[in-house]
Amino acid sequence: MKIAILPGDGIGTEIVAEAVKVLNVLDLPFEMETALVGGAAYEAHGHPLPDSTLNLAKAADAVLFGAVGDWKYDKLERSLRPEQAILGLRKNLGLFANFRPAICYEQLTHASSLKPELVAGLDILIIRELTGDIYFGQPRGRRIAVDGHFPGAEEAFDTMRYSRPEIERIAHVAFKAARLRDKRVTSVDKANVLETFQLWKDVVTEVGKEYPDVALDHMYVDNAAMQLVKAPKKFDVMVTGNMFGDILSDAAAMLTGSIGMLPSASLNANNQGLYEPSHGSAPDIAGQGIANPLATILSAAMMLRYSLNQAQAADRIESAVSAVLSAGYRTVDIASEGTTRVGTREMGDAVVAALTGATMTKTITKS
Repeated sequence: MKIAILPGDGIGTEIVAEAVKVLNVLDLPFEMETALVGGAAYEAHGHPLPDSTLNLAKAADAVLFGAVGDWKYDKLERSLRPEQAILGLRKNLGLFANFRPAICYEQLTHASSLKPELVAGLDILIIRELTGDIYFGQPRGRRIAVDGHFPGAEEAFDTMRYSRPEIERIAHVAFKAARLRDKRVTSVDKANVLETFQLWKDVVTEVGKEYPDVALDHMYVDNAAMQLVKAPKKFDVMVTGNMFGDILSDAAAMLTGSIGMLPSASLNANNQGLYEPSHGSAPDIAGQGIANPLATILSAAMMLRYSLNQAQAADRIESAVSAVLSAGYRTVDIASEGTTRVGTREMGDAVVAALTGATMTKTITKS
């Protein structure tokens, strides 16, 4: 089982190190190879996704990814910015299906921004189409307007587009996932305004007829955002386009108490996947040893389950994370009165201790 390790920038190097630490105690036949990506790759190779890194990712069974980006690169031309690395990996690996579970652990209901009764037992799966929509649509660019309200003024434009096959394949992914859960799919669109999402709604409805055991409802994206805050447990599986999914999944993150708890998986048709925490590179706290590594560790668990066919090992990691939370260990983003505040490395040590049966209080140094 070959894993490409791409830590990236900011806190990416710190949190990925903890996930690798956890993987190393599982006693499984992994081959791990590390490469530069994002700003780190730009500094060394002049490009955020050099050929050597891309070739490694293509050859691997799975990619464990940290985060990319830093404010100091904001003035680079867009094609050289660190964030282009993740877009390039999605495109070149064909990673069209993004899974973002939003699970509120019982131990963290107090950390949510909502009342405990609204989030207790929360378990949502947001499935985001990842290689289409306005992020990849052509044409795009900047020009001098020849029409519109201000002819002669500088303007920018992007193109939102989806084809029937793109919508069909992500819809099938959503319905199959729902069959393993509560058999409910909510398709999120903006069909009342956008032709793109009228097609989306029509195609998802057609695909839904192939899954008579799964209930399907449709919801406009603005209402979906409101319902996530008002009554989040009404959702089971949400499926939507690239841009809407990007926004809604981050909103759902705060329901769980911290975006530092949210893993994600991006899969292609062969179940080759890229696994990363839902949060970014957080350059403001990089190097301080306070970032929460649990989303990355849980992403590694998803990697074991979806790409490496090691569901039992994935269960072990998830149980270990739950045990650590039950023992009261918290990084700063989820800390509260009466808990033990620990740093990035110490949280990773605690998960390792839970996996190996060691006593957590003897294997970590509280910070």
